[in-house]
Amino acid sequence: MPTSGDSLEALSVVIRNALTLISQLDTVVASVATQKLVVNASGAQPAAEQLTAANGPLDALSLAHDSAALIKAHATKISLLIINEPFTPTAITKVLRELVAGPVPSLAAAVEVCTPERYTRAIQQELAWRAGRVLRELKELLSRIPADGKVLSDARKNASVGAAGGKGSIVTTGVLWSACDDAMAFAKRGFVGNLAHKVEQLRDTLKDVMEELKEWGEETEDNDHSDGQSDEDDDEVAQVTSDLESSSISTTRDAQDILDDLMNSQRYIPRDDPDKIRERLDSCLKRLRLTILLYQATVKRRIKPLPRLPPDPHSGISARLDEIISILKRIPESFGSLAMAFYELDPSEIDRLMDECFFDAFAASELLVKPWEGQKDEFTDWALRFQVEIKKG
Repeated sequence: MPTSGDSLEALSVVIRNALTLISQLDTVVASVATQKLVVNASGAQPAAEQLTAANGPLDALSLAHDSAALIKAHATKISLLIINEPFTPTAITKVLRELVAGPVPSLAAAVEVCTPERYTRAIQQELAWRAGRVLRELKELLSRIPADGKVLSDARKNASVGAAGGKGSIVTTGVLWSACDDAMAFAKRGFVGNLAHKVEQLRDTLKDVMEELKEWGEETEDNDHSDGQSDEDDDEVAQVTSDLESSSISTTRDAQDILDDLMNSQRYIPRDDPDKIRERLDSCLKRLRLTILLYQATVKRRIKPLPRLPPDPHSGISARLDEIISILKRIPESFGSLAMAFYELDPSEIDRLMDECFFDAFAASELLVKPWEGQKDEFTDWALRFQVEIKKG
């Protein structure tokens, strides 16, 4: 029967080995998340190969869900074992061995089998980011396992985020749970659900940009004030005060946002508008509304009707989806820059960025014209009409 000292030594060895393995897997997963490494069908690592050999073709998202759920369960056991008497090194060692033998390598394997050819690069990257977060938070918890054979003190157990000695084991466990839940929710949404969710998020960003531009366009610079900017600033101060006191202030714009706007002293369209900024703004808003409709139609007419989940790696659907998602991600960023050009009243930059934004919108619609199977459907005609309208200046 092992002595207490032997049990503690065995626990220390298992902790070191577990931390080494998790660090190695985290390095690979982080490289996938940052797109420094794209694991494709020919680049599977041993963990993925072994699981595939034992179980046949794997569903990456189901594997990720089950692995994250098991990591959460095992982490809960460890969290309880290190704060409750009596301290039992053998019990902790057993849980750690189960972790490194099963769910930890399986989570990394899920990222490896989530190849761009089947699941798209976009989903592989999102899954890798979430898996990496789970691995990093698990390392944080394992590093808090005491090596002295005693349960954690109240200070090491209950310390909050930002405490001098680092956050306690309870907070660390909670953060790990959150990371596991996020990975599980992502996996549960599935292939189509995650693509639809991403496009809807991007659409909402575009809606926010449109509302900001509309609100900005409703203001007009008053050049008749004898005090010039001073009177304008007084009006803004009054407006800020009113907004800060109002209980109906928008949830998307807190007090700090309003104060930041005041400090930036945003410019507005002059009454005489010599550079035809308002004409450009009206054209932009009209076509921006159409672009938002394109995002909505993409979810309804192209993503939700995907024929197989995930598509056959030889169908070319995943590559086409990646190209579509890439453009749809770029468009809100470009519109953010376009909004800044409007705020600066810079006509040449407005024209340049409008061309860029709406060229991308046209390009996205071109990729969406054909259905996944066949040459034409109801959405095809709408997309072609969209192209005509989006090209209008």
